Formats: sequence, C-alpha cells, structure tokens
Amino acid sequence: MSQPLPAALPRLVPLQQWRPPKKNIPPTTVQRQRFLQAVRNYVAEFQPVPPVPMKELAQHADRLVTQLQCDPIYRDFLGVLINNEMWREQLASVPFERRLLLLPKCLRVESKCPAPFDEFGLLCKQCGLCSIQDLTVEAEKLGYAVLVAEGSAIVMSLVQTGKIEAIVGVSCLSVLERAFPYMEAAAIPGVAVPLLQDDCIDTNVDLDWVWEYIHLTAEDHTRRLDLGALRDEVDFWFAPASLDLLMGTPEGDCERIARDWLMRAGKRWRPFLAVATYQALAANGDSVIPDDLRRVAVAVECFHKASLIHDDIEDGDALRYGQQTLHEEHGVAQALNVGDLLIGEGYRLLASCKAAPEVRAEMMRVAAEAQRELCRGQGAELAWTRKPGPLTPVQVVDIFRRKTAPAFEVALRLGALFAGKHEEVSDVLGAYSRSLGIAYQIRDDLDDLEGPDGADAAGTRPSLVLAVARERANGEVRDALERHWRREGSATPQEIVEWVRAVKADERCRHLLESYKEEAIRSLVLLEHASLKGLLRRTLGKIFNDVEIKGWCKEHQHDAATQAAATPAPQPISVSAAT
Repeated sequence: MSQPLPAALPRLVPLQQWRPPKKNIPPTTVQRQRFLQAVRNYVAEFQPVPPVPMKELAQHADRLVTQLQCDPIYRDFLGVLINNEMWREQLASVPFERRLLLLPKCLRVESKCPAPFDEFGLLCKQCGLCSIQDLTVEAEKLGYAVLVAEGSAIVMSLVQTGKIEAIVGVSCLSVLERAFPYMEAAAIPGVAVPLLQDDCIDTNVDLDWVWEYIHLTAEDHTRRLDLGALRDEVDFWFAPASLDLLMGTPEGDCERIARDWLMRAGKRWRPFLAVATYQALAANGDSVIPDDLRRVAVAVECFHKASLIHDDIEDGDALRYGQQTLHEEHGVAQALNVGDLLIGEGYRLLASCKAAPEVRAEMMRVAAEAQRELCRGQGAELAWTRKPGPLTPVQVVDIFRRKTAPAFEVALRLGALFAGKHEEVSDVLGAYSRSLGIAYQIRDDLDDLEGPDGADAAGTRPSLVLAVARERANGEVRDALERHWRREGSATPQEIVEWVRAVKADERCRHLLESYKEEAIRSLVLLEHASLKGLLRRTLGKIFNDVEIKGWCKEHQHDAATQAAATPAPQPISVSAAT
C-alpha cells in the first residue's frame, strides 16, 4: 500500500451546465450508454465493413431500432454510433500524431469566453471555464492536431495533404458533412461524438466518449473488452453454487449467515476492479480468467462485506440494501462474529491461490495494510462520534480517503500482483484509488440528499455536503448547522436539505465529485501500460454512469411500441440530421 498523503481538495474542473438533449438524442447518460453497448454488440455480430453508403447505414440503423424496440426518433443517433463503431478498430491503429481532433466552438461558455478567432478557428486562452482546454491540452500532448473550428475547408485541406489519417470529431456532424466525401475517398477513419443540443450555444457532449476516442490505441488490448459482460460474470461468482464450489459447503449457522451476506445485493465494484486489473496487465486482454483469480476477487468482496457489517454496527444503521442490517437481523454478537469470519475467509482464499510464495506473501501484506488503513479512517470517524463538532471539507475528505479508498486500492493491487506486474504500476494505482474512493463517497453523500425527505443527509456520520453547507452559510443558518454538527440541534431533515440547497452546497459537491474523477484520470498520465490506462479510464466511467433505472426497459419498450405504431415509416438517414 502507498503511504497516505495529506488530504487536499482538487483543482476544480469546468462543469457542463446541464441542459436537456434534443428530442432525437436519448435523454440520459445511462440510456445513451446502453445504446452504445447495443451498437457494439450489433457491429461485432454483423461486421459491416466501412465506408458504408448512407442508404446502407440507414438499413443497419433501422434493424437495430427494431431489435431494441426503441423510439424510431433515435434511429439517426444509432446510425452515427454504428458508423463510429465500424471505424473504431481502424482508428485505433492510426498513430496519435496522424489524427485530427475537431472541436466545435459552441462547447465554450459563450458569455464569458475570452478566446479570439483567426482563420484556423478558436484560439483557446486556457481560462478553465469549459472542457475545450482540457481536451485540447490532452490531445496535443498525445500528438494530435487540434482545431476548434466551424467550417470544413481546413479539414478537407488537411485530409488532402495526406498528413491526417483519422479524425475524431465533436459536432452536430453538419460541420463535418462536406469533409466526409474526402474521408470516404481516402478511406480515412472518422468518428464523431454527437452534441446533445444543436442550437450552437453552450452545448453539451458525453465527455467520457470523447476521452475514450481520443485515447483509443491498438496497444490497448482491453479496448474490445465488454465491461458490462465482465461485471455480470463477476456477479455470477457470488451465486450459491459458485461460492460453494470455490469455498466449500458452509457448516453451521455462522458460516451460512456469512455466505448469505456475501451473496446479498451489492455493486461488486471491488472484485470487478481486481479482475479487470488482471485482465489489463495479463498478456492478452481477453484471456480466460484463472480459477485462482476468482479466489482473489471473492476475497476482496469478503473483506468489503465484513467492513460493512462492522460499519453498520458502529453507526447504528438499521438498513442495508433495503433490508435489515445483519446485526438487526441476528444480533450484534453474531454479526460481529460473521464479520470476523469473513475477514478470515478472505485471507484463507488469498493463501490458497496457486501463485508464487512471494506473490502470496505480498498479497497478504497488501490486504493487511488496507485493513489497517480502513480501520484508522473508521477510528477517526468514531472519535468524532464520541465528541462531535464541525468538520471542514478537507477533514471530511481525509476520512473518506482513509475509509473508502483502501478497499478500492487493495482490489487494484491484488489484481496487479496476481498478474505479476504490481511493481511497475504501484504508484499510479495508489493515486488512482485515492481519487476514486473520495469521488465514490461524495456520490454517496449526494445520493443521501435524494433519500426519503432527505433523512439520510442528516445522518450521524461526517458528510461533505454538510461540511460545505456550514462553510458557505452565515447567520442563523450557520449557527443551526454548527449545532447539528455537535448533535445539539433540533432541525428536521427537510430543513437541513433546504439549507444545503439554499447555499448550493450540493452543487459544490457535484463539482468536487467531477474534479476528483478528473484527478483519477490525470493520475494515469504517467502510466506507460496502454491496456491498464485504457481500462482504468473506462472503468471510471462505468462506475459513475452505470445507474440502475428500475422499470425503464418495460416502460420504454411499451412507449416505443406505442409510438412506433403511430409513426410513419422512416426516411433514409441523413448526415446532417444524425446529430
């Protein structure tokens, strides 16, 4: 484990101001991501070869609309994604220095942007107000030519020189429309991330997609890895038969309760991270998962589930996963014993791995260090509980760093150790997991605001939302928040949520969330292993975008079927309409 660094707030990154997408773009990130995965599955199955004429592209899009039973209004959006996916592997084979990144000026904050224009487009002043700066700096660092321009003449001239062999575009595509014939004639791969609006002022885009295409390289052997399928496979390992096969049949009540708790609902991000890290560092990104890696992954979840049992007891929580916590169901004494058993099971699984003795010893040490650091963080929180008082945002973040980050870090390190590549990536894994853990906990704090009447936001543990609210408030509200921190106040959860939103503490925390996510990505800059860099970047997007929308599928399919019955047959797809 890396040595803990002093807690500090990150450099704030520019935030896109949320605006509803236009009607022919799926309205949520989750839905757009599902469409993207469906497109990738479709292209992998039918393997259309680019360049594809527009009429044929329309046929593919229509076929996918039928398969998804989605609203036909999304057909053009799907057509764009299909075209991108057909070119993706060819784009990956083009060196960065032979690529062009084309950005629209409408991504800027128009009312505040100080950048002038010349004949080549926008001359970014790197003021930090929008995403253009970060995208430009990162792309140029990789070797891209970058243009922030509204016309296609420059693009066409660059294509004709032969110096540009691939284009990554962020646009309504109408900007690129006149360049496409040249790209097609020269068989130049071209991918475009559609803007979510088309009014050319302060527009939004799925930035995760832009980052992925910018960094796409053939050196990343995990670029075709289906993270959703991998996560499903990891989840399957926690089915009763799978656990019995791996750990043996449980004996006695304590083991049966522990096994049931291990199988209960959970996101399984930590065992997923261990497996994904191994996949990236192994010789081939799509290699078969060894049985012993399953032991490592299940061990990671044993440690995590044990910490939840102890945490629930210490915090006096009555619910977990929408059900009774283990100590509420079976009593504190039994719950403590089950938690201790799971820790022992974790070490037993690690010790049983058929790895080199020195690797097993290092895995045991890493797990022990993570357990030690997590307990230190929980200890700091418990000390505060005995003598509660206001905490600054930095103090709360430090508790997050100690409590939440170690569980992510141990997962990453165990996967790297099992792959035999830990030493060369050790520093990066430490920095990445710290930022990931803090971001994850901030999201939990923000989710608490959305609980019933905001009751979770007024809970008994240190909250970054409340720390920021107290720091921003003044007068009677600040006094009331300080009393709440000391557990002396009588404010209702609804009142606390109103104060939080009045001083925009929730907005500030969302900004910090995005900034810690960006800090995690920035930690990968020095990583030379292309597969691990690409996978960790995509994993971050997966963790923070993979949100369950209950009822979406059936409701959406019913609405789509109703609309489809009343919608005339679609016309051939057009490039300009595709965004």
